[in-house]
Amino acid sequence: MTRHTSNLPVICLTGPTAAGKSASTLALAKRWPIEIIVMDSATIYQGMDIGTAKPSADEQALVPHHLLDIRDPAQSYSAAEFASDATQLIHNIWQRGRYPLLCGGTMLYYKALREGLNNLPSSNPEIRARLDEQAAQLGWPAMHQLLAEYDPITAARLAPNDSQRIQRAMEIYEISGKPMSAWLQEQERQKPSIPFHTLSLEPSDRAWLHAQIALRYRQMIDAGLLAEVQALYARPDLNPTLPSIRCVGYRQLWSHLDGECSQDEAIEKAIAATRQLAKRQLTWLRSDPQRLSMDCLNPHKADAVVDAAAQVWPTT
Repeated sequence: MTRHTSNLPVICLTGPTAAGKSASTLALAKRWPIEIIVMDSATIYQGMDIGTAKPSADEQALVPHHLLDIRDPAQSYSAAEFASDATQLIHNIWQRGRYPLLCGGTMLYYKALREGLNNLPSSNPEIRARLDEQAAQLGWPAMHQLLAEYDPITAARLAPNDSQRIQRAMEIYEISGKPMSAWLQEQERQKPSIPFHTLSLEPSDRAWLHAQIALRYRQMIDAGLLAEVQALYARPDLNPTLPSIRCVGYRQLWSHLDGECSQDEAIEKAIAATRQLAKRQLTWLRSDPQRLSMDCLNPHKADAVVDAAAQVWPTT
């Protein structure tokens, strides 16, 4: 008999990198017929397995995983595409009478799925180049003053040297003739009619997480991560400006292969960058008062995740 699951919240199991989300998802899979929608901007890439901590073949055989290996490293994938793909997957999984579980740490993807994205005009390279030339002559504080003349609302929330956002606001006005603030006021974000319940694995001791990140990255090196990056480096169609190569842990080894640093230096830079990523993830998570935070240092955290899920999913 098909279960009626579409009226139940979609659980999102999230947390910083190396917090132990994978083990908890497998504990959930033993209790409920779940399908995992992977919320990760790195595991989408084919041939990038070790450095992304992609679920193993055994793990994927145990429970269905979606949105893995959906892009070649030469391609890109946006938060808007994730929101569209994940929404469709959620409804498909519901139709099968199963439980969709979001799992991952790419917070921009989760924000896009829960809140929607404003449909602002696409960027225009020619306009951007012209604005860059103008800024080189006048300086960004002067550009900020120009922006304030026709979009004072946007200018008021931007610092005079915030070149990226000032340029984007000016670009939108030149493309459309309408201030960015007007776009944001007029467009209501289209939120999907899906209830979400966020379970967040967070460290009570930041030093423990830092040590775990270092240990895990060195284990990736021992498992052959450098060879994985070398295979990417050998491809003439890949370069360090691509989103795939900019992934933490990959771009540092790419710099080593470019001769910019030693392997040991690249490893230390990768560990430091991963710690910075975890810090940004925690900052985003702690801004969400609706999440249920659980200590990832708890040796029984997988059981705690199951108990929390049982509060919103039936256990029959």
